[in-house]
Amino acid sequence: MSTLSAPSSSSPAPLSRVALWSLLAVPALMLLGYLVLMDNGAVSQTGAYLHELMHDGRHLLGVPCH
Repeated sequence: MSTLSAPSSSSPAPLSRVALWSLLAVPALMLLGYLVLMDNGAVSQTGAYLHELMHDGRHLLGVPCH
């Protein structure tokens, strides 16, 4: 009979790696949240496509924008 051995346990991501991803992800998500939820054309007015994308995102999330 053959026995199945458990795969070697992989160590969790080092804390510094998690901290680095957090430092990159949190500001990016905050900027995206601002653009979608609160911008209302102040910053995203530079291009009609970006403005309409954010406008549709507000409607999709149920945030009033008019």
